[in-house]
Amino acid sequence: MITHKEIFSYEINPQYSTRAAYFSMEFAVDQALKIYSGGLGFLAGSHLRSAYELKQNLIGVGMLWKYGYYDQVRDTNALMKPAFVEKQYSFLQDTGLVFTVPVHDSPVHVKVYLLKPETFGTAPLFLLSTDIDENDFVSRTITHRLYDPNESTRIAQSVILGIGGAMLLDLLNITPDVYHMNEGHSVALNFYLYSKFRNLDEVKKRVVFTTHTPEMAGNEEHRYSLLKDMSFFYHLQEHEVKSLLGLDADNFNYTLGALKFSRKANGVSKLHGEVARQMWSHNSGVCDITSITNAQNKTYWKDAVLDHAISTNDDNTITSRKKELKRELFKTVADQTGKLFDEDVLTIVWARRFAGYKRADLMMYDWNRFLSLLNNPEYPVQIIWAGKPYPEDFGAIGLFNQIITRAKPFANCAVLTGYELGLSALLKRGADVWLNNPRMYREASGTSGMTAAINGAINLSLPDGWIPEFIKDNDNGFIIQPAGDELSAVEKDRQENQNLMDTLEKVIMPMYYHNQPNWLSILKKAATEVVPNFDASRMADEYYKIMYNAE
Repeated sequence: MITHKEIFSYEINPQYSTRAAYFSMEFAVDQALKIYSGGLGFLAGSHLRSAYELKQNLIGVGMLWKYGYYDQVRDTNALMKPAFVEKQYSFLQDTGLVFTVPVHDSPVHVKVYLLKPETFGTAPLFLLSTDIDENDFVSRTITHRLYDPNESTRIAQSVILGIGGAMLLDLLNITPDVYHMNEGHSVALNFYLYSKFRNLDEVKKRVVFTTHTPEMAGNEEHRYSLLKDMSFFYHLQEHEVKSLLGLDADNFNYTLGALKFSRKANGVSKLHGEVARQMWSHNSGVCDITSITNAQNKTYWKDAVLDHAISTNDDNTITSRKKELKRELFKTVADQTGKLFDEDVLTIVWARRFAGYKRADLMMYDWNRFLSLLNNPEYPVQIIWAGKPYPEDFGAIGLFNQIITRAKPFANCAVLTGYELGLSALLKRGADVWLNNPRMYREASGTSGMTAAINGAINLSLPDGWIPEFIKDNDNGFIIQPAGDELSAVEKDRQENQNLMDTLEKVIMPMYYHNQPNWLSILKKAATEVVPNFDASRMADEYYKIMYNAE
């Protein structure tokens, strides 16, 4: 049996002695460990890093994806395509533990690996794999691909994470005071807990939930009959689940189920907390929804030279280091696209998970105006796009490739592939402007702008997600004026494109080229003010104070 000393390599801070188990389908802790897709993973990775720095009594529970999410490569026409390549990780400790979890009423063997704290500076992280010889082929595929497109496989993944993760803790003789579900993927763990306690209130005492999805369609749900067949409800029948939680729809909604099983839940920004309360308040039996704004771990993301220059108000070093970081990014631009970017030119970056509501192509909405932006002789610009669409979201992949095609003729436009932790860091350090233009109220938090600000990239954003809690327009960033809520989507796109381009052409570009003192003032304010409120140590501390220790 693996011992507590083998799991934790540090003394627990008594302030954080409550034992928490943090369940997440993805964790982004290092470029070398490719078990994440985007923001949810980036958030979970930063949480584990700050839990380690604070010496919290927290354990992560996740999945070891054989092929990761996917590798973003190019076809013969330089367009993006997904590739699935087997991953190997010699730095994970084989715990020797193998146990079985019922999936579709059959035993599936689960092997357990441990990412030890000292490896990447994180809280301990247990990773579950079904890709072992004891399983048949179908069972082995459960942990092959993060967010597998096959519905039954996707459900089985939640069973392994939720029920399997809870069973693992029992096998380790670890009794968490709190089970923390990071998004609804692990909601099945509650049915396992209910089988132990046979009392909903006893489950609620032990469970908290973080929701990240501000639109109803994005909250995962499946037919009760299929979930029952897949052993998702552990030993409960369909009618027992409906009676227990007061549900009567044809589909079981993961988020709604999690809200009914938890003693407390949180949205991931103040604005998202409001949206989540509006979304779910009409349902009986849901728990209180507060908000704990997402954050990122500065220790991991910062460039040490730039950070020191900002803290000592050394404008010359800020300027010179920023150019060095741009040159590093531009090596990747040249390598991937054959385009040579200039360190002295204002560089705008749009980089995040590639989903339709994030509107990666909003700058291109008025094509003639976009062309005039690209060809402005007085205020030259360079624009970079990057991001990962879901590998079966053919609309998002089509948009990605459309941007590649439209940007190809321009020497000052580049679209990069391979958007993972490493490229994300390069982009944030090399950007002058970090662009964020989602449809309003669709972005739960949007943490990429936090790490951009840490690295001297100034946010240009619509006031969605975490942005209203941070940006003061023309003081520590730039706000794109949103269109009226009453307008059609097409009219909103038109107006917000116009407002975006106005801000670029009339405020940002003249300031960058003709008022560097003001530019540096905004850069320094942003980098200074983003901490501590948007550093993950604040977030990890708040989870203990607000969610874990609260009665």
